[in-house]
Amino acid sequence: MSDIFEPDDWPPDDRDDLLAAEYVLGVLSADERRSAQTRSETDGAFAERVAHWERRLALLNAAYEEGPVDPGTLEKVEAALFGEPAATPEPALATRRHGAGWRLWFAGALSAAVVVLAVLFWPQPTAAPLVARLDAGELAFDASYQAGVLQVAHRGPEAEEGRDYELWSIGADGVPRSLGILRGEAIEIPAELDAGVTLAVSLEPLGGSPDAGPTGPVLMTAELTLGD
Repeated sequence: MSDIFEPDDWPPDDRDDLLAAEYVLGVLSADERRSAQTRSETDGAFAERVAHWERRLALLNAAYEEGPVDPGTLEKVEAALFGEPAATPEPALATRRHGAGWRLWFAGALSAAVVVLAVLFWPQPTAAPLVARLDAGELAFDASYQAGVLQVAHRGPEAEEGRDYELWSIGADGVPRSLGILRGEAIEIPAELDAGVTLAVSLEPLGGSPDAGPTGPVLMTAELTLGD
């Protein structure tokens, strides 16, 4: 693994992320690559990290079209990284090849490390939440869904004694599925939802509907749509 950034001082999860990223980028030594490949075949958590980096770094390839490389590209990269070489007697062919190979490996490793660190620590864009406003005049619920969590803000009176508000999701199949009881001013509900799903609030017996679907009156509905 690259030691330019002293990864041994990092937490284990970060070191595994870096190793998986370097494995996907192809900058590990032969022995390290074989070791990482064996681990990816036997360690499910590490295999998932490798798959994650393959998906994440695939975006870099998608941004560029394949095409011929200018023969002078390597010399330009080396000049930018190491400066113009001083005039010296012509070295032996084997020495020239060895020096060029070392510089090319170092440039590749340095570039890979920069890419890995940029992806690891650069703030990632956050997708806009899905939102819905369920409004029945004095009673309203504002729903916001993001990263697997539905947040619901309640405005208005609580349910009457012996009753509860219950939240439902209705997908393309038209089947209502309970998301939980709505009590208090703010509720967080883990859920898997998509844009276009309809949210509904019904008035149910205390503790929620005794059946698979709503048994009391449906007070309001709204569709989850992409927020601003």
